[in-house]
Amino acid sequence: MATQKGEPVKLASEYEGRPGAVLARLQDLYPKLIDLSLDRLEVLLAKLGHPERALPPVIHVAGTNGKGSTCANLRAIAEEAGLRVHVMTSPHLVSIRERFRLAGKLVDENLLVEAFEEVARANDSAPITVFEVLTAAGLLLFSRIPADLVILEVGLGGRLDATNVVPNPAVCVITPVSLDHQAFLGDTLSAIAREKAGIIKQGVPVVCAAQKPEALTTIRAKAASLDAPLRIVGTDVTITTDGAHLHYADADGALELPLPGLSGPHQIENSALAVAALRLCHVKIPDAAYAGIANTRWAARLQRLHGDLTQMLPEGWELYLDGGHNPGAGEVLGKVMDGWKDLPIHIIAGVKQSKDASGFLAPIVSRATSVQAVAEPGQHLAMPVEDIIAASGNVATPGPTIQEALARLNALPHAPKARVLICGSLYLAGVALAQDGWQED
Repeated sequence: MATQKGEPVKLASEYEGRPGAVLARLQDLYPKLIDLSLDRLEVLLAKLGHPERALPPVIHVAGTNGKGSTCANLRAIAEEAGLRVHVMTSPHLVSIRERFRLAGKLVDENLLVEAFEEVARANDSAPITVFEVLTAAGLLLFSRIPADLVILEVGLGGRLDATNVVPNPAVCVITPVSLDHQAFLGDTLSAIAREKAGIIKQGVPVVCAAQKPEALTTIRAKAASLDAPLRIVGTDVTITTDGAHLHYADADGALELPLPGLSGPHQIENSALAVAALRLCHVKIPDAAYAGIANTRWAARLQRLHGDLTQMLPEGWELYLDGGHNPGAGEVLGKVMDGWKDLPIHIIAGVKQSKDASGFLAPIVSRATSVQAVAEPGQHLAMPVEDIIAASGNVATPGPTIQEALARLNALPHAPKARVLICGSLYLAGVALAQDGWQED
């Protein structure tokens, strides 16, 4: 959950419920959401008995775009193989519990509260950040509950991210790298890739998405310096589709797979990353289990909504939600929209204040029938509507909320069918999911 160092924290749904109340109390110790360092957490983990050293095999996932989807694919395949899987991802959308799956199930609220309280006691009022507390609690639970695999998503960057305390992962994964969080990671692709590649460990296999040249050069150099075997999608790993199946191949052989459960052409590469990582991992995955990618579900990634918000649109219209929020995500959504040319596309966009709104919106507004800018009252650090409009080149009009934007679309002369895409921020996505009545299970 990103903000500038020292900025007052405003987390909306972050502190709902008992787990959030504990986090709110801990936040008073050190009111920063991001302060990249491993020192504080390493001291805390030592007090907790080093749970990071007592984990099942770990697949560590870094990158700019596609981390969550790749983790979801990893989980779907591993569970198809009958494995018990721990997962830690971020951010959550509606409930803190979404961040932690223990042997396949969302963490119990009471168990999570107990973990937070144990972390607080061990920390003994020392400076700490929210993400460090979350990471410590997750590692503590993962070390105590039996499982066959841990899927661990980096929060921000990699080299100094709290999750990088894990000393010896089984496999490292780097998803596509693009410009984001420049204030913390650097303002060039090479600098950002250097931070992402910081998760690579001595001799540990690495699976890397296709990258722009300057990012790939940096990642290659880091892997080579640590004698880490590197497989790159598009070079060492190939994946194509005939429209009905995926055809995957790497040095371990070929697989014919079903189409991904997640929508969008970019999910083909995310599926390839997951398959390649698990083939390099020293857990046993039967070839048939890789068909689990057809069962992958991951909220706010081109997710079709069917709840309360959809009821506000004309009959036959489709409503989608995506949490992508940087220029790379905008390019991906633009490609998705190219495949949606059969119907008009109406965009409802809300962006976080620190993001490159113009870079995100440029590929989208040129393909849209209409664009409305929104800023929900409960949306963390929402960019003002007028700023989003300016970033769109004055193409967008004010929503200014999701429900008002949907009502305006409903009042248009009704086309028989159209698609509506709510996008631009994971925080906006969380608000939209709550309004739609969604809950993770």
